[in-house]
Amino acid sequence: MEEKLLNVSSSPHVRDKSSTKSIMRDVVIALMPTTLVGLYNFGVRALLVILTTCVTCVLAEYIWQKLMKQPVTTSDFSALLTGLLLALNLPATLPLWMCVIGGVFAIIIAKQLFGGLGQNFMNPALAGRCFLMLSFSGAMTSFVIDKGSAIWGGLQAVDGISSATPLMQVKEGGSPDLLSMFLGNTAGTIGETSALAILIGAAYLLIRRIIDWKIPAAYLLTFCVFDYIYQMATDTSAPILFELCGGGLLLGAFFMATDYVTSPITPKGKIIFGILLGLLTGLFRFFGESAEGVSFAIIIGNLFVPLIERYTIPKAFGKEGRANE
Repeated sequence: MEEKLLNVSSSPHVRDKSSTKSIMRDVVIALMPTTLVGLYNFGVRALLVILTTCVTCVLAEYIWQKLMKQPVTTSDFSALLTGLLLALNLPATLPLWMCVIGGVFAIIIAKQLFGGLGQNFMNPALAGRCFLMLSFSGAMTSFVIDKGSAIWGGLQAVDGISSATPLMQVKEGGSPDLLSMFLGNTAGTIGETSALAILIGAAYLLIRRIIDWKIPAAYLLTFCVFDYIYQMATDTSAPILFELCGGGLLLGAFFMATDYVTSPITPKGKIIFGILLGLLTGLFRFFGESAEGVSFAIIIGNLFVPLIERYTIPKAFGKEGRANE
């Protein structure tokens, strides 16, 4: 009788066809709807900001890896994705030299100095945005609604009017148009104005199983509960639909909080992480001077990821068990 042998290879035993390049490419594709809306709203200035941050991030990574004699990984789309995410979190009016500084900080300081992709402890794009916010707060909070009719004819400045973001209007007691917030015809950063475009991209990521639903669901649900409790406790109006559609909440929940490197890998850890982000965002938005808070919430949440994983990682079978139990 022929003996059947079971050949067991070394770990890992569960493999996936996905690669870093394919995952990053899918996220870039998912960001196309909100990118196109940003280009439609803010015209050539938005295009220049996007091109500047993307080229800066790719070049910064290439030059650093060449100088450090490391393998060049610019073809994996990670630097390009960082540049695109950074641009979508910037106002179209930001001077291009500031965009360059933000891109260099994101790649060199927040990513490469910690070992490159997979070693950074915080989201590089958000690190670049927060650095720019702290360094150039005036330029980072200057928003326009484009009113130009021939913005694609040349490289002239955006013909627009200055406007407060919908979230700031709500914080000051105003009532912006919800439909405009949902579709994207409002002031804000390049990529945060259209909730619809962000949700289309999020649906693509969920269908492709690039991201897990746990972090965005826990994040958004916790924030909604926080908003409700805040309204009840303070007898103020903070309509949840305005808070969800305005600012960078949806963009952050689906595209940055779910970053593989800087978010927990355990199922329980993802839920705890999402809850933490929802609480921090609520604190920043309702008790801080700014109407935003998503970027700083995610950056701070990233710092807690090692601790979250430490206490939520499943124990090996039989580990720390008691005899005869």
